Amino acid sequence: MPSERNERSRRLAELARALRRYTDSHDGANPYMTAIEGFAILRSDRPRQPSHRLFRPALCITAQGAKWAIFGDRRYVYRAGQALVVSVEMPSRGGVLSASPDEPFLGIVLQLDLGILHDVAAELQTRIPASTTSTSAKSLSGVSVVDMNVELLDCALRCIRLLDTPGAIALLYPGIMREICYWLLTGPGGEQIFRALAGSQQEERLIAAIQALKEHFAEPVRVESLAAIAHMSPATFHRQFKSVTAMTPLQYQKQIRLLEARRLMLATRANVETAAFQVGYESASQFSREYARMFGRSPRRDVLALRNSDALAAD
Repeated sequence: MPSERNERSRRLAELARALRRYTDSHDGANPYMTAIEGFAILRSDRPRQPSHRLFRPALCITAQGAKWAIFGDRRYVYRAGQALVVSVEMPSRGGVLSASPDEPFLGIVLQLDLGILHDVAAELQTRIPASTTSTSAKSLSGVSVVDMNVELLDCALRCIRLLDTPGAIALLYPGIMREICYWLLTGPGGEQIFRALAGSQQEERLIAAIQALKEHFAEPVRVESLAAIAHMSPATFHRQFKSVTAMTPLQYQKQIRLLEARRLMLATRANVETAAFQVGYESASQFSREYARMFGRSPRRDVLALRNSDALAAD
């Protein structure tokens, strides 16, 4: 409907103005961390080099410009008025696709509260149409791009306004999060999110197996053990795992290991050998080869470059 489209455009423009106001003095090199835990504002005045990260379940909203993200062998682009929804913890690579000094990229990363999300999904399971909650033949995916409706944009705007009253955050933000979860689950693309949280027993077991691999990433991968958690044959588990994450169990484990090793070297100043062994590698040379393949530089050169870039951003 034209009136709904106009209202959506108006809310989107209002959100972009609010984000620009909060980030006018922010250099954009790092997210603007707000007083709301798990709620960050993003700004970039130019397209940026790809970065690697471990995505926790989140709603990543684009208010202006565009971003891209790669999970395994799948590439997603989310433009103004769209959001990337990640419902399973996964490694990713991404960057800003469209930005300029006059029209910077503006966005929000909102970490989803899985407790609230599960509660809302459980309540909805017996109340919303069967077509939304039923298990379909369509493959389950842990990532999707959705169009932001008026209700979700309104929730994002209220989060921004709440930053002006820090004392009210603890009392009011959980209610807004509950609304966000409701509109996500019942809006466009909600079926995939719903299935990742409250799907069939088979889907729940598959998600549990993915979580087990993430928690025990430093241990050798035994697909048979993971398949047993999912109550699947190894071949079926391998196929379903890739459907959700767009990567094989070994690829998932390798990326988690390398991201954690990078974090250890930056945060604790662990040397290459120590970091390699702590994340499960038996050979430091193999670790260095796989690290360079993923990040484009040897571990030592990469960590040095990242420390230098952080020092420049702090000046």
